[in-house]
Amino acid sequence: MATHAAPLNPEEAAAHVGETVTVCGLVASATYAAQAPTSPTFLDLGKPYPNQIFTGVIFGSDRAKFGEPETSLRGKQVCLTGEIFLYQGRPEIILRDPKALSER
Repeated sequence: MATHAAPLNPEEAAAHVGETVTVCGLVASATYAAQAPTSPTFLDLGKPYPNQIFTGVIFGSDRAKFGEPETSLRGKQVCLTGEIFLYQGRPEIILRDPKALSER
């Protein structure tokens, strides 16, 4: 699953939609939206929400595998690996497997 290309920074991610890549950066904000549909956890890289540059999304159905990433990863340097999608015009990776997320 991992790519052999050099990791991207959050600002480069939007140019790689549809590709499976690794994006590395600082978790500027992290939120667990427990009341929202699918109970997503958002890991915003580059800048904090609502000005995030890139987001890693963990849906509630996969959350138990990751612990409490909104507290354990906030302010940390991380790398996220997966296919980049655009959601409301912003690039994101949906994280389903903890192997797709690593601390630097």
